[in-house]
Amino acid sequence: MQVLLASPRGFCAGVNMAIEALELALQTLPTPIYVYHEIVHNKHVVHNFRDRGVLFVEDLTEVPEGSTLLFSAHGVSPEIRKLANDRNLRAIDATCPLVTKVHLEAIKYANQGFTIFLIGHEGHDEVIGTMGEAPEAIVLVETPEGVDTLDVADETKVAYLTQTTLSVDDANRIIGRLKKRFPHIASPPKDDICYATQNRQETVSVLSGETDLTLVLGSQNSSNSQRLAELSRERGVPAYLIDGPQDIDPTWFENVNTVLVTAGASAPEVVVEAVLDLLRSDFDATVESRSLREENVSFPLPRELRAASAD
Repeated sequence: MQVLLASPRGFCAGVNMAIEALELALQTLPTPIYVYHEIVHNKHVVHNFRDRGVLFVEDLTEVPEGSTLLFSAHGVSPEIRKLANDRNLRAIDATCPLVTKVHLEAIKYANQGFTIFLIGHEGHDEVIGTMGEAPEAIVLVETPEGVDTLDVADETKVAYLTQTTLSVDDANRIIGRLKKRFPHIASPPKDDICYATQNRQETVSVLSGETDLTLVLGSQNSSNSQRLAELSRERGVPAYLIDGPQDIDPTWFENVNTVLVTAGASAPEVVVEAVLDLLRSDFDATVESRSLREENVSFPLPRELRAASAD
C-alpha cells in the first residue's frame, strides 16, 4: 500500500497558541485551571489536559470565584466575558485571532445598522460566540436554500460573515445565493474562512484524485475535520474521520492501493504518526509526503500570559 501524507495538515496557528497558553497556565498559575468549553475540538488533546487536572466546563457557575479560566480557541460571547468578570475570575483569552476578526466585523456591521447573515453551523461554539456579539442583528444561514426564506427590513443594509472552519465550496454556494438575492450585500475585506482550513481543503481536493481512500485525523465535533472527509467523498473517494489507529477497520482497505492521510487543524501530529505506524506494520505501507503549501503563521500568546512566557 502507498500512503500519501498531506501537508499542510494538523495544528494551525490558532490551535498552537491556545494549547501553548493552557500549557503555560498549568506551569505558572495556581491550579486547578478551568477552561470554558473544550480548548480545541480534539479528544486526544482534551483527554491529555484532563488527565493533568484541567477542568473543562460548560457553565461558569461551576467555576469557583477567583479561579483561573481560559476561553477556548473558538471564542465566547460578551455575556460570558461579563459573567467571568462578575465572578472575579482570572480570565485568559485564548481565542484564535481569526475568530476575533469575525467578532469585530459583526460589531462593526451591527453598529452601522446592518442585518448580518452569519454563514455557519448552528450550535458550534464559534457561531454561538459570534452571534452573542449582536444577537438582535445576526441571522444564521446554514444552507443555500435558507437564503430564500430570509426576511429583512432593509435589503440594502445587509452583510455576510462566515464561520472560520467551513467548507470553502459550501460557503461559496451560500455566498453566491446571497449576492443574487441581495445585490448590494456587504462583505468583509478579507475572507473569514481561515488560511489553515482553506489549505487543508486544497490538499484533499488535489490529492484525493490520486487515491482510493482518505483517512482524516480529527474528532467528530471538529467542523474543519468533518469538512475534509466530506470533500473527499464529494470527489468520489471514500473517507473516514478517525481519532487515531484504534478507530481503523481493516476491511476499509480491501482493494485499496493508495491512501491519503491528512489531519484537521486541531489534530496533533502524534496521532498521525500512530496511524502511519499501524499502516506500515499491518499493510506494509510506504509513506510519501506531498506538500502543496508552506505555512509559517504564528500568533502571540494571550497578553495575560506573555510575562510568564518571557520568564
